Amino acid sequence: MQTVQFISVTPDQLQNAIIEGVKTQLESLKLHFEPKQPKTYLTRAEVSKMLNVSFVTLNKWNKTGRLKAVGIGGRVLYRQEDIDNAIVEI
Repeated sequence: MQTVQFISVTPDQLQNAIIEGVKTQLESLKLHFEPKQPKTYLTRAEVSKMLNVSFVTLNKWNKTGRLKAVGIGGRVLYRQEDIDNAIVEI
């Protein structure tokens, strides 16, 4: 193990230097931090009403891969993120 000696540095100066370094790193982290948003799931009825299409159309889009459905316990759900990504500008 190496021994490090601080010459002409008081313990208070060392503590302040460390605190300033940590503050700088935290400020840098804050600039690039984006909180994780929980995923929103919608039912077939909600998506059908939102897009003004029938369940049959949703089923076709699911089979062709245009809109991906997920399921749990026999329920068919759609991620809001997938719906937003499927909508394209013309």
